[in-house]
Amino acid sequence: MIDIALAACVTLGFILGILSGLTPGLHINNFATMLLALSVHLVDLGFTPYQIASIVLSASISQTFFDAIPAIFLGAPDSDTALTVLPGQRLMLDGRGIEAVRLSALGSSGSIIVALLLVIPLSWIFSSYYDRLMKYVGVMLLAIALMMIKSEHGPFIEGQGSLVHWKYKAISASLFMTSGLLGIFAFKHESLISSPLGLEPQVLLPLLSGIFGASSLLLSLSTDAKIPKQEETTIKMPAGLLARAVFSGSLGGSVVAWIPGVSPSVASIATRLGAPSSEEEFLVCIAGVNTANALFSLVALYVIDKPRSGAAAAIQELMVLDQNALLQMILIVLAVGAASYIGTIATARAAAHAFLALNYRALCVSVLAFLVAMTLAFTGIFGLFIFFLSTVVGLIAPIAGIHKTHAMGVLMLPLIVHYL
Repeated sequence: MIDIALAACVTLGFILGILSGLTPGLHINNFATMLLALSVHLVDLGFTPYQIASIVLSASISQTFFDAIPAIFLGAPDSDTALTVLPGQRLMLDGRGIEAVRLSALGSSGSIIVALLLVIPLSWIFSSYYDRLMKYVGVMLLAIALMMIKSEHGPFIEGQGSLVHWKYKAISASLFMTSGLLGIFAFKHESLISSPLGLEPQVLLPLLSGIFGASSLLLSLSTDAKIPKQEETTIKMPAGLLARAVFSGSLGGSVVAWIPGVSPSVASIATRLGAPSSEEEFLVCIAGVNTANALFSLVALYVIDKPRSGAAAAIQELMVLDQNALLQMILIVLAVGAASYIGTIATARAAAHAFLALNYRALCVSVLAFLVAMTLAFTGIFGLFIFFLSTVVGLIAPIAGIHKTHAMGVLMLPLIVHYL
């Protein structure tokens, strides 16, 4: 028999996830914090802690689907979709924005299925060897950073010398260190970040919005780029490559959910160094990482009793997660995932037609102003200072002709320093 009240809560969470996913700078952590603050009053109104937790869970899943839309069409990322801007906007400028969102939705939905297949083996591995594995987190991140730099060859230029790739490796290392030092500075002075509106401060907002959002928007303003007509292009990825991308993203997101402080963006970098060989494959992988991470944060909470996301932390505060509750929540994830897949594609089609009628330069200015306003609202004046510095750092990669993924040192270097 269907629990009408629970279904209503899941629907509400689904809608909150859409709002946070489509609004740059707004994260599910904001809704989770708000619901925690209101939980006593909600219980007085007749809601159970489990129903409130289902709102948080539903929102955390649907957001991982819908947040690809602003990242692809506007170049406005959050902490989980920063890398989506890179291949996603290139496909959008080729008139393939709807296809890019469909690829992302496929990665997210496919990752739920694959992640469920990984629940039992990964739960056994991490419950048995968790303490031992945590000793090597810093070494693993350092290895990923070195592989990123080693893989950089720069753009191909006719007539350039055979040793020129060492120049690009040096620039990549410099960008990694520069962004990393910025990250260390920001996290060290996180206490100076405060919201004038009383919202939850988020140090990642000015860091990632500047590096991956504002810098891309400024470059777009310096060109005559326009949003081309978005066609209903078909996905031409071979089934084997699509399956490999889904599995790689799912595995990356499933593993990283157990590791403290390691974001899905870092897992995306590791994934990029493995399977992805095209922009399409990369988009599928990133989406898979984000959604699998959201699901496995819940599993990690049950297995090792440690929250690895804002949503998992809120659920832990609300209730004791036993096996029966976990199984019911997995069913909620499946239902919300199916609804999110359909809703994301429909929203992408509407967004493609809406943005086509807009002036791209005016749109870039508007989004840039929105990012500044969001930064000020969530992080105050010091956050704006970090936003300015991160925007400058974000301009280094496109000007130097290297991949902007090296700027993920902003997250990786602080973690390497912490765990080594």
